[in-house]
Amino acid sequence: MEDRLDRIESKLALAEDAIDELNMTVFRQQQLIDRLQKQIVELHRQIASGSPGERRDLREEIPPHY
Repeated sequence: MEDRLDRIESKLALAEDAIDELNMTVFRQQQLIDRLQKQIVELHRQIASGSPGERRDLREEIPPHY
């Protein structure tokens, strides 16, 4: 009986560790999602603030090593 209880306690401890690890993973993923959403909003704001009829010279956008 005591051996069975020890196995159950061991499994419970492992399950708790797994849950804690999964919670931390979800937390980090949500932080990343939040950062990416902020970047999308900022990019959208930058695009929207540009003049609609503005012409760009693509040669000015070529990196200097070309």
